[in-house]
Formats: sequence, C-alpha cells, structure tokens
Amino acid sequence: MHQPAIDPIAQLNLPELTAHLSAHISGFEGPVAAEKFSGGQSNPTFKLTTPKGIYVLRRQPPGKLLKSAHAVDREYRVLAALAQTDVPVAKVYHLCEDPNVIGSLFYVMEFCEGNVYWGAALPEARDNTERAAMYDEMNRVLAALHSVDVTAVGLSDYGKPGNYFARQLERWSTQYAASELTPIALMHELIDTLPTAMPSDDGRVALVHGDFRLDNLMFSQDHQRITAVLDWELSTLGHPLADLAYQCMQLRLPYSADRTSMSGLLGVDAKSLGIPSEQAYVARYCERMGLDGITHWNFYLAFSFFRLAAIAQGVAKRASQGNASNKKAAAVGAMVEPLAQFAMQSLQE
Repeated sequence: MHQPAIDPIAQLNLPELTAHLSAHISGFEGPVAAEKFSGGQSNPTFKLTTPKGIYVLRRQPPGKLLKSAHAVDREYRVLAALAQTDVPVAKVYHLCEDPNVIGSLFYVMEFCEGNVYWGAALPEARDNTERAAMYDEMNRVLAALHSVDVTAVGLSDYGKPGNYFARQLERWSTQYAASELTPIALMHELIDTLPTAMPSDDGRVALVHGDFRLDNLMFSQDHQRITAVLDWELSTLGHPLADLAYQCMQLRLPYSADRTSMSGLLGVDAKSLGIPSEQAYVARYCERMGLDGITHWNFYLAFSFFRLAAIAQGVAKRASQGNASNKKAAAVGAMVEPLAQFAMQSLQE
C-alpha cells in the first residue's frame, strides 16, 4: 500500500525533544503535543502543549540553506537581550545548537496570548478610535526599539560596521541571484539602480527588526497594547529608517480581503477608517525620535520593496527544493515582479 509522503518540516522527534527539554528547561515535562503554526514562510514554528504549560518552538528548516539565512540562534540572542527593555518580546527558555535532537537548530520560548492580524485596514478593530490607537501603538513600539541602548543590552557586536544600506543591497542582491528561478529584468535593473540612488551614510545606528510589519506584532485581546514583537530572524544593527519604511511599505501594497495573507491599503480610503496617512505616521515617529524630518524617503521605500522581493524569491527557491515552511510558498514567487515594480515606482516618485 502506498504511504503518503511525510513533510519533514511539519514533523518533530517528540521523544528526543521531550527528553532534551526536560533536561534543559526547569519544570518542563512530557508528554508533549506539537502543532505547527500555519503562518510564516521562513523558520517553522510549533506550539508545544504539555501538562505544565504551553511553549513555542522555532527551528531552522531542514535541508541546505542560504548563507546567513534562518539564524534562529540570533533570534534567541536578541530576544534574551530585550527582556528588560521597553520592547515587548516573548521570554526565551532554551537554545539548542545540536542538530541531532530534531534535525536542525531550534529554540523554545513562552507562548504569548494575543492576536496577530494581517490586513493593514484592521477590520478587527471595534471602531476608528481603536484602529488609530493600534497604529499609534505600533509607532510607539518601533520608536522604543530604535531607542534601545545596544551597548547596555549586550548587542554592540550584533551587526557589522559601515553603511547599512550598502551592506543590505549587496546581501539581498547576492541572495536574489542565488535563488532566481526565472530571470526578472526589473530586479536586475534595481540591483544596478539602487546603489546609485543610495544616500550617503549619516552614521545612525540602531537595533533594527528587519521585518517590522503588522503580522509580526501580537496585540493584547483588548487591542490596548502590543504584547510581543515576533520573528527576529532579520534583526541586526542598522539604520532605523529601514524599519520605518518597511512598515510603511505594507500600507502601499494592494488591499486584500483575505485575512491570512499580508494586505495593504492601496485602493482603501484610510482616513475614513481612522488610519493615519503615511505622512502623519512618519511625522509621529519623528516626534518620538526627536527628528526634524526625513530626506531620501523614496530610496528607503524602494529599498524595502526590493528587499521583500528578494526575500520572496528565496521562499520560492526553497519551495522548489521542497524545504519551504509553508506549503503555499511556491505562490510567493509570483509576488517578486510586482514588488519590483513597486520599488521602481517609489524610486521615481
């Protein structure tokens, strides 16, 4: 009888995992029930239910990985460092760097109660006042992140010195080339054009999340506060305006009624929903950070679209090799060219 293929990403060696965690986390005991979260494209994430409590496990996907990708050890380090700051993060319990336990590196953290939303229109909000407050809370947490004293929390060596955008353009251009399945002329044009549009390095350095967007933020049940910032895989020391532009990028993406995929505000009357304009959102951030304003905003937006396109291409590449976290990952490849178009439009504004 033909047996269905087992998805190696969705499986955990529970006996080995239970024994390991029982030895390394105080109070942990089996039996363990594991359920893979459906969202996310990068590091597979599981809910672990035990008699004593609920935990979350994030692992590297098995198989050959692009250099520097899926760095769950860096995620663990930054979460541990932020534990005593104003940035809301989950408590971490254990990092396992032995791939023999479940087949790849992983870490375990607390299970945070709250809600994660995908659509920038926030239809889940009760009214416009609450929706506006949720946007202001996102703005507050982003400013809190960029205000972290990286030396005080032990992260002064968490990134490389020099021009952040120059490093990032080189990284994502290289990773795009390594994961390209079908040549996309516009991506190659951006690889050539963006370096020439890049502003001079202004020396600003902060801890940056790298993927600061709505669906990586967990809100409390009453929507009053963000209880946890999720998915720190792309975090590093870098330019804070990269995070701000990346979040604002989502507001420029097309609207979709699908509440399980990232949806923007293109074609939506945001003002009628109580959502601040991009200009107002940026101004509030500047107020919190003590900035007079932002120059070269178009470059920061274009860079954000380009980088997301490169990330999407990497997801599509992993899907073609059979080791992408989400079974829908192959469809992500179709996003690359439209994102490249948004990048070019931003650059030409």
